[in-house]
Amino acid sequence: MRAFRAAVEAHDLDAVEALLADDVVFSSPVVFKPYRGKAITVAILRAVERVFEDFRYERVIGEADGRDHALVFTARVGDREINGCDFLHLDASGRIDELTVMVRPLSGAQALQTAMAAQFERIAEEARETRETRAGSAG
Repeated sequence: MRAFRAAVEAHDLDAVEALLADDVVFSSPVVFKPYRGKAITVAILRAVERVFEDFRYERVIGEADGRDHALVFTARVGDREINGCDFLHLDASGRIDELTVMVRPLSGAQALQTAMAAQFERIAEEARETRETRAGSAG
């Protein structure tokens, strides 16, 4: 999924948002229940961008024209190194309808959970603003 990788590496979250299906399901590595919808997913991804340092994709797994892709990454949260993978599934129109993130080691996942918890109020506010903006432009 070249477009997603390029957008993430360019820190272009507007481009990432454009690649997401409206009903995208985001599964976090540190929260049990998946998040549903583009607004909350984009707000979470914006928070991840604030939390991750030295983020880089190492490789992509999957056929270029396939609907399933895995993007292996490394990053740092504070003093913890993280290895992870973004698993993407594309719907029939080519939009990302499933985004699952897994990270290791446990100490890195715990650091990520703590850092993301500190972002919770901002995530909720950004998701609310996005939903309101969309509702206003749809009417």
